[in-house]
Amino acid sequence: MVSLSTRVRDGGGVAAPPPARPRRRGIGWAQRLEIAALSGPAVLMFLGFVITPVVMAAYYGFYRWKGFGPPTNFVGLDNYVTILQDKLFHEALWHNAQIVVLSLVLQGPIALGLALLLNRRMRGQSLIRVLIFVPYVISEVIVGTAWALLLQTEGAVNGVLRSIGLDGLANDWLADPELAIWTLMLILTWKYVGFAVILFLAGMQNIPEELSEAAAMDGASYWQTQRRITLPLLGPTIRIWAFLSIIGALQLFDLVYIIWGQYVASTAGTSTMATYMVTEGRNAGNYGYGNAVAVVLFFISMIIALVYQRFVLRRDTLSEGR
Repeated sequence: MVSLSTRVRDGGGVAAPPPARPRRRGIGWAQRLEIAALSGPAVLMFLGFVITPVVMAAYYGFYRWKGFGPPTNFVGLDNYVTILQDKLFHEALWHNAQIVVLSLVLQGPIALGLALLLNRRMRGQSLIRVLIFVPYVISEVIVGTAWALLLQTEGAVNGVLRSIGLDGLANDWLADPELAIWTLMLILTWKYVGFAVILFLAGMQNIPEELSEAAAMDGASYWQTQRRITLPLLGPTIRIWAFLSIIGALQLFDLVYIIWGQYVASTAGTSTMATYMVTEGRNAGNYGYGNAVAVVLFFISMIIALVYQRFVLRRDTLSEGR
């Protein structure tokens, strides 16, 4: 059997040579300078505001330091050993784990349902989107102060319940350990579900309408279309939101510290690693210990982020690179 290369010949009967591969041109100095000029400021900002603080926190974590003057009382790994043995840190870590899971379980379905509803044409659609997104842009200080006033023992929520004859439902929403974590999740869901809704709506805009129209022509119902087409194609957006939600839950500080303060948070069961860091570090006058807690929090977040990137987001990065 004659190969293709022997059948393709030039005028002299000699097999035509294979086409030469184009040479790859190296990056010139002008392009290198352009890359350096564009990426240089971002690299300097990253080194100055991310890498340097982490390195300095790791350095101070080896000392018992009061926060002023050069650190001199070297304690080695004592701060880290104390962190790993402290029951208060274990409780804060457990609370962070609960917040991570409950944020995904509560905010995800609610945001997805609202996004599917708002993705259809309806009256007042733009107004509803704005109202859902408004809590996300309100400052944590304002949100925390407002909810603390509403949910205190003699606050507006209990006042309304008593006024309509539901005295049995009035509770200490902030101090009761059995209710405080659910109170926190209610506030977090109210504030951050709008961000998830807007993110899901943006992802739905990239789904071609032809797919839904074709499914409708084949007799698929609305919910079948959402299950078979919308949700699978919305998968990358959902996974990105879940990643942001996990990292945010691990670093939660503002709302807990504003609503519960440094003392009530631990007894109410809402303390987090970040509030523990501030309470046992800055407020206790032991900045070296606080820096050690910050390093532990950083590594926990980094490990979870790397694992999530490796096993969850990898499919999205591979599909984009093809």
